[in-house]
Amino acid sequence: MTDVSDHDQRFKTLIQEFFADFLALFFAQWAERLDCSAVEWLHQEVFPDPPEGARRVLDLVGKLPTRQVVAGQRPGEADSWLALVHIEIESPDKAAPLRPRMFHAYVNLRDKYRLPVLPIGLFLKVGMNGLGIDAYEENFWEFQAVRFQYLYVGLPALDGLQYVQSDNWLGVALSALMRVPRERMAWLGAEALRRITEAPLNDQQRFLLGECVQAYLPLDDEQQREFQKLVATEPYRGVQAMNTTWYEKGIEKGIEKGIEKGIEKGRRELLREQLEERFGSLSPAVQERLQQLPVERLSALGKALLRAQSLRDLGLED
Repeated sequence: MTDVSDHDQRFKTLIQEFFADFLALFFAQWAERLDCSAVEWLHQEVFPDPPEGARRVLDLVGKLPTRQVVAGQRPGEADSWLALVHIEIESPDKAAPLRPRMFHAYVNLRDKYRLPVLPIGLFLKVGMNGLGIDAYEENFWEFQAVRFQYLYVGLPALDGLQYVQSDNWLGVALSALMRVPRERMAWLGAEALRRITEAPLNDQQRFLLGECVQAYLPLDDEQQREFQKLVATEPYRGVQAMNTTWYEKGIEKGIEKGIEKGIEKGRRELLREQLEERFGSLSPAVQERLQQLPVERLSALGKALLRAQSLRDLGLED
């Protein structure tokens, strides 16, 4: 996606850190078939997005081994012990815009990698049936030319009270985005943070999950006061102490690194767009070479772009 929002970045990080938990939580049958411990996240998969012609960066594409062979998908295509999992995170409150994007991404991933692809949409504000299969269709009058399906998670339709009590720590954190009775909202926030505080996780994992709860728990002023009263009681005293530790560490370490990485990422993205505008679609080799360039070379490369006649002139192509 071209516009990487705070929602997208937060959930990309969460899913990469808790990928096995994500599949086990929502798609247990698929988790058993895939070796989630060996996932390789493919960097910045960029594809054209018809019909506008804009180029989009897919949210998450992981390549991983399968635990059983997958038959070739097309005539002459070999059987495979590898597969791709494509996950798109959708924060707007409509499902329709995601459907064609999922279809076009699937086609492009299949053409590029010749591997089976498991497409998953993660809706933050659209519930539908909670968990299920959604479809993109193209019809020529009564003739259905295309019917493409993908798995989806609609967090707002799931039962937050059930997930906050689960043994899946990602599920505990995501309960803040699920369906919760108003009178239980403050309790759910306190309980989710208590369970994350006491979970057998490292500090980084606790921070990511706790930050998700804090960011998405929809408390109004009255509920916030109730939440503060709860975390001051004995069962939740650890929440207050750990909150201070998590967020002080997050601010101290995260702001400086986040700003630095954000500036560098922005420079690389802008330079990539300028290169594509000048020379057309970049090959995977050129994209990789661009990503490997030291940050101090980016400004010089941007200036050289004004005079360069080819990618070779810039040292990005042999």
